[in-house]
Amino acid sequence: MPDLSLARKVLQTESAAVLALVDRLDESFATAVMLVRHCRGRVIVTGMGKSGIICRKIAATFASTGTPAFFLHPAEAVHGDLGVIQAEDVVIAMSYSGETEELRHVLENIKRLGARLIAITGDPRSTLAQAADVTLDCHVSEEACPMNLVPTASTTAALALGDALAMTVLVEKGFQPEDFANLHPGGKLGKKLTRVEHLMHGGDAAPVVGTDTIMRDVIYEMSRKGLGMTCVVDGERALVGIITDGDLRRTMAATPRVLELTAADVMTRHPVVVHRAMLAAEALNVLERRKITSIVVVDPARHVEGVVHLHDLWPTELA
Repeated sequence: MPDLSLARKVLQTESAAVLALVDRLDESFATAVMLVRHCRGRVIVTGMGKSGIICRKIAATFASTGTPAFFLHPAEAVHGDLGVIQAEDVVIAMSYSGETEELRHVLENIKRLGARLIAITGDPRSTLAQAADVTLDCHVSEEACPMNLVPTASTTAALALGDALAMTVLVEKGFQPEDFANLHPGGKLGKKLTRVEHLMHGGDAAPVVGTDTIMRDVIYEMSRKGLGMTCVVDGERALVGIITDGDLRRTMAATPRVLELTAADVMTRHPVVVHRAMLAAEALNVLERRKITSIVVVDPARHVEGVVHLHDLWPTELA
């Protein structure tokens, strides 16, 4: 049976390493945020070994939240890839010792090109820290490795510090859920952030009749559009009601001469509506709370823009 006490000690050590960063945040961190926030080029994240793996994740986080960023391997940089660094870029270099040989070769060229440099290191007196425009201190009291050798707590702390930087920049830029949705069209995240306007049956696909439309034509419109309902609009094309299959059945049971009626006689007034910018997840919540299968999408003047059916939400894996 594995020794779970060691696993618990690893988690406690890494948690303590991250929490220790909280009180260490100061003007240097604020300066780093502003360098990235106002970067007119790209954010280039670089590091070797385990730090390099952390750098890849930090670069991906920046890119996914609206800050153009990518990972540059320091060894490849000194063999031709330095050409990707431009004067308007911000380079985030990560090395716990601050003396990683491959990074040291890159530093002179970064400064020569005029790019700004943010160092993430465990030694504020290191070569990397001294060369940087701003240094973020991520030192840890110990690694989670029983031999205090394998980068564990130090890489966890560096990752957390990178996330803190990326999230603060995100807020400073005013990044919104719709921006996130635009950058994540695929996968479950993208599906969760899909908006009603991307799912609704709009234009000619939306069932719409006037208040004075006779029921024969109402039934035809409902059958032709296949959504089990139709919107009812007034002379100004504003929504005043809806007619569902359920409304139709109840009216037919109570009124044998249903075909002599008009849409206004049968419709349910004041239907539930949503706006096109609403998230699909929110629309689903409305459908479930109201126990309905369709909802009308309207503009601020209540003109019909489309209809969303519960079936439309199934492909998003929300329903």
